[in-house]
Amino acid sequence: MRVVTSVRMGSRGWLSPVAWTLGLLFVAGAGSIAGAADSKRPNVVVIVADDLGYGDLGFQGGTEIPTPHLDRLAKGGARCTNGYVSCPVCSPTRAGLFTGRYQQRFGHEFNPGQITGAEQDQFGLPTTEITLADQLKKVGYHTGLVGKWHLGFAERFQPASRGFDESFGFLGGAHPYFPGKGGVSTGIFRNGKEVQEEAYLTDAFGREASAYIERNSASPFLLFLTFNGVHTPLQAPQKKLDQFKHITENKRQSYAAMLSSLDDAVGRVLDQLDKSGVADRTAVFFISDNGGPAQANASQNTPLNGVKATVWEGGIRVPFVVRWPGQVPAGAVYDEPVISLDIFATASAAAGVPLPSDRHYDSVNLLPFLKGEAKTSPHPSLYWRFGAQHAIRQGQYKLLKLRDGEEHLFDLSQDVGEQKDLLASHPEVADRLRQEYARWNAELHEPLWAGGGGGGRNRQQNRNQK
Repeated sequence: MRVVTSVRMGSRGWLSPVAWTLGLLFVAGAGSIAGAADSKRPNVVVIVADDLGYGDLGFQGGTEIPTPHLDRLAKGGARCTNGYVSCPVCSPTRAGLFTGRYQQRFGHEFNPGQITGAEQDQFGLPTTEITLADQLKKVGYHTGLVGKWHLGFAERFQPASRGFDESFGFLGGAHPYFPGKGGVSTGIFRNGKEVQEEAYLTDAFGREASAYIERNSASPFLLFLTFNGVHTPLQAPQKKLDQFKHITENKRQSYAAMLSSLDDAVGRVLDQLDKSGVADRTAVFFISDNGGPAQANASQNTPLNGVKATVWEGGIRVPFVVRWPGQVPAGAVYDEPVISLDIFATASAAAGVPLPSDRHYDSVNLLPFLKGEAKTSPHPSLYWRFGAQHAIRQGQYKLLKLRDGEEHLFDLSQDVGEQKDLLASHPEVADRLRQEYARWNAELHEPLWAGGGGGGRNRQQNRNQK
């Protein structure tokens, strides 16, 4: 089944984003919320890959690295072909994902960068923000997190203080995959207490996520499974490396082995949902936290231009899947722009809990759109600000400005690889997008800590390496 809604182009007569979002949540989401309240609330599983190449998965057109389990997940739900994250690097994307709000609204614009020592106590998702775990606990959900956190080191920022009943993983932005590799054998925490983990870390995360599902299958649960795969360091089990010995480039071989391990871990989780008898009442989301950094991990963002840490499509457009049997049509392809922020409102609607009314939400309940009930586009515009870089997408048009001030305009419906610059030929479109971006930008908070804003000195440096 193919679900394609019409694209709404921008105009000065639009509703404000606040009115637009509230209207969609009230009108389009009302039926879903009422339905959830009248029946058993669904479980919610959010799976996040780290630094994944856009074109490396089977369901994305990749052929070099088999990903049968992720392909199975995509086949069972809706594949969003214009799926985005709110930042081209790890921590800010997570801040937006967990809160349903553009992270620049509360100053979480950058990774912690060079923050060390006592300064780390100041880095973290602001405690004034409501997480999805906080949100679903209101209606009785058990909440768990397995994997990478990267939202703060101090106790007040850690998972137990941000709505999670259970957690297993590490607090920073990266971690060795084997005990003792890279001079680090600890730094893994279970419910706040450091433990020694002997398994390959991706396997351990699959094991822990499966065990969490098994323990909590009798009542509604929320599980965030946030892999550090396929982020560096490039480390993989020898048996996996042997499967890809035909790949002669060492970095790409390691990446392939790591991605295959991640796929196996996802398969273990999907199998456990089946074994526990809860697959049909579990909404599963899958995204990557940003585009692949081709030079670092040999990922491929084909057919997109750009890499991680840039606002080209290769930095912000990611594989995006939503599966909920009986609610989201299996095999659906949804082509309107959506963003990782939307998981907050979608999961809230599925659970039957309204969004808090004391703050602005950028998240939209996607269920009516994925089911074909809502015929408009979920978002009139999508926005990105990452230091000196920024971008806006309205309908098929995207305007981006690089770190050095260079500006470009593209029609993504005709030019997904961002090759034909329309800035000179469509000045009226560029002006409209500049004005809308300026309006949004005026609403934002200053960054809470310094950051470089990512790469992007010139067009050639940002191209994805194929």
